[in-house]
Amino acid sequence: FIDKLYEKNRRKIHSVVHFFFFLVPGIRLCLDIVGCIEGKQTFCSDILERDYLLGIAPGGLREQNFSNENYNLEWSTHSGFAKVALKNKVPIIPMFTENLREAYRTVGNTWLSKWLYEHFRFLVLPIYGGFPVKLRTYIGEPIPYDPNLTAKELAEKTKIAIENLRDRHQKLPGNILRALLDRFDKNKKDA
Repeated sequence: FIDKLYEKNRRKIHSVVHFFFFLVPGIRLCLDIVGCIEGKQTFCSDILERDYLLGIAPGGLREQNFSNENYNLEWSTHSGFAKVALKNKVPIIPMFTENLREAYRTVGNTWLSKWLYEHFRFLVLPIYGGFPVKLRTYIGEPIPYDPNLTAKELAEKTKIAIENLRDRHQKLPGNILRALLDRFDKNKKDA
């Protein structure tokens, strides 16, 4: 997806990843090469000021660990991405990838793991999968810069836009077998 977007627009895309991954020996160089950055607002603003595109998953590690087959957005009160967009006067382009939760699942979504995450801000639950499900990414209508919106309002507007994409394109609850069979459905067009 990223390579096709680059071919079309000729704009480099950077992705925000959890800061912990930059602490793992040997990983920083790999992350730098593929265009990953830490999610600090100053780093994100710098990328946008250089006219690059920026990919952010506001739910981040929390959503990876604790979302389920209903594709609930686990953003808590995150609005830093909206602050960055407002500061840099750029639109937000909502995206949703169909069947992503069916490709990989997490194990251990319990009250204890949530408590550990909330108190230590890092927890990677074991995952299983790598299932060859058909993934389709849908791009929503850009949410234009509006100086009258607060970061919280813009974050909520973005959340609603992503939930609308989810509701339009994802069969809920998600199902691994159905997603696997979807790969062979000749009647469903790729986006």
